[in-house]
Amino acid sequence: MSLSDLLTIVPEWPAAPGVRALCTTRAGGVSAGPYRSLNLGDHVGDDPAAVTENRRRLSEALGARAVFMRQVHGQRVALLDERTLDGIEADACVASTPGLACTIMVADCLPLLFASGDGRTVGAAHAGWRGLAGGVIEAAVGAMTQAPQGPQAADLLVWLGPCIGPANFEVGEEVKTAFEQHDGAAAAHFRAASAGKWLADLQGLARQRLQAQGITRIFGNDGSTPWCTVADPSRFFSHRRDRVSGRLAAAICIDG
Repeated sequence: MSLSDLLTIVPEWPAAPGVRALCTTRAGGVSAGPYRSLNLGDHVGDDPAAVTENRRRLSEALGARAVFMRQVHGQRVALLDERTLDGIEADACVASTPGLACTIMVADCLPLLFASGDGRTVGAAHAGWRGLAGGVIEAAVGAMTQAPQGPQAADLLVWLGPCIGPANFEVGEEVKTAFEQHDGAAAAHFRAASAGKWLADLQGLARQRLQAQGITRIFGNDGSTPWCTVADPSRFFSHRRDRVSGRLAAAICIDG
């Protein structure tokens, strides 16, 4: 099983040799029905045997063990090593051990992949609006910089994967307020939709948070339609669009 067999999105970024990263699409798996075909979520009602096979295919394509977390829209960061088991509760993770893939599941939320400039440390974060407003990016960057041989924040490369786009992410006043209380400049990433409703640019809010951490090398999702999970049912799972939905995964590892 190769990366091309899974029809993945491979980041276009200047990561160091030995860093491998990807984001899955719906293609390349064995799940049926609303989970067709490469559903990687084991908590959405799909056949467990199909999910197990899909996860095996992902790990085989990566050439590394994909470590799946139980994501709760929080800010906890897991430090992965050979003893880490699937199901650890966290919304971000960091690894310096070759052969372990930091893995984030999404179906509208924003996945972020991190790599140090020297390729010795990688990480990933799950950013829905709650986690993003609550500081998951800041927590992930802190864990990256504090890791053994960890980089300075300015040395990090970050890739943003597909997520719900700014034309489809309607939120209430409380969401806009949560971001503006942290930084008033966040208002630039909201556009009025109707009374008390706003269209939010999730990737734009993430970029703002990253830049505030001193990170300038940011790649991937630019908020345009091709990156929107809601807008492309042939490529992407979307919980907001379908309600019953599978999960994509973004993963990054150091070659073992």
